[in-house]
Order: sequence, then structure tokens, then C-alpha cells
Amino acid sequence: MKVDFSDTLERIRQLEKELEGEFKKKNQEIIKNYQEQKVRFAISIREQQEKHRVSWAKYAFGPRLLSFLVSPVIYAMMVPIVFYDLCLFIYQHITFRVYRIPLVKRKDYFIIDRHHLGYLNWIEKVNCVYCGYGNAVAAYGKEITARTELYWCPIKHASRVKDPHTRYYDFFEYGDAEGYRENLADVIRKYDGETS
Repeated sequence: MKVDFSDTLERIRQLEKELEGEFKKKNQEIIKNYQEQKVRFAISIREQQEKHRVSWAKYAFGPRLLSFLVSPVIYAMMVPIVFYDLCLFIYQHITFRVYRIPLVKRKDYFIIDRHHLGYLNWIEKVNCVYCGYGNAVAAYGKEITARTELYWCPIKHASRVKDPHTRYYDFFEYGDAEGYRENLADVIRKYDGETS
């Protein structure tokens, strides 16, 4: 005897559609509510931050006048910083591919977001972008150089190094010829799987 469940299955499908519709409706309400709260929060925070903003003229020509006057010297450094960034990019994309060294992900080092702060005037925002970019290039360069050193010369210096990169602690002790020759491949292999 064959039992016909088609009516029951159809009712279940219909209920599933209704349930899915309710979920979508509720989800849209949640998203809309979240976005409205987020906008209200953002406006409220922005208004609070803007109360603490110093005008660009007061900032530039106030007690920081000397700082403002030397800013062309500071901003002239942008040329070598951009050139260094370009050189790092080219260097790693050529040499790291040849040596099969994992590439450094540039995006992991470049976080430039402080210019969104409402309490900064436009000069301070430009300064924050400049400093964020300069420090990002320096950190990016440090990581590229660290990976190069790992593959070419993973030996600690005889003297203490100030602020060494993270791989430095895995390097061989100065003068450890036996350890260097026996374990070089292991030290390099430890970082082979890296993706950033």
C-alpha cells in the first residue's frame, strides 16, 4: 500500500517558504535597525570629536609655527619614502619568487585610517596620512629585509641588536659553524609556509 504524502509535503514546503520570508523580514529589520543606530552613533561621536578640533590656522600659526615652517623639509622625505616603497615592491616580487621566499603582504602593513577622526583639522589629517604611510613602509621594509636575511645569513651578530625583527631569535649564534651547517635548512623551512 502506497501512502500519499504529497499534501503533507506541500504544506511543509509552504511553511518553509513562510518561515524563510519571516527570517528575511526579521533580518532586514535587524540590519536596518543596526545601520540606523550605527549612523546615529557615528553622528554623535563625530559631533563630540568636532568639538575638540583646532582650526588649521590656529594649529599652523599658533605655538607650533616653527614646526609648520619646517614642514617642507619633512614632506620632502615623501619622495625617497615612495621610491623606497617602489623598490621594496619590485625587489621582493623578483627575488622572493626566484628563491621561493613567501611574499610579504603589503596590505598587512599599510593601515591608514586616522584621517577619519573628527577632531583633527585638515593639516593634522595630512600629517597622520604621511606618518602612517612612512611607518608602514618602514615596517614593510623591515619584514622584507628580515625574510631576506633569514635565507641569506641567519646568524646573530656578536653584539646585541636593538629592536631585532621576529625571526632574529631563531638565527644561529655568532660563531656556531657546526649548528649553522647542520641546521640551516631547518631554520629556513620553519618559515616556508608563511603567507604574509
